[in-house]
Amino acid sequence: MADKTDIVIDVRHFVSWFSLLKVTQVFREMKQYDTLEVRGADTDTREDLFKVLPESTYQILTAGCEDDDGFLQFRIQKNV
Repeated sequence: MADKTDIVIDVRHFVSWFSLLKVTQVFREMKQYDTLEVRGADTDTREDLFKVLPESTYQILTAGCEDDDGFLQFRIQKNV
């Protein structure tokens, strides 16, 4: 189940605040145990997302792999 990704969002060309808004909006609409992969995030977006989402609502599957352009990719699973 950990290898399956249900939703992929690429926020590479968005400003940090809009990326954060979009990812939280998609996360809210996800079903329990759905997996979200965020591509192209900057460090601020990732850190802010984990501050905004209650810890009990998600599990981090991959924490921050960098792509060739230096952008982060991470995967989370919705628990609730």
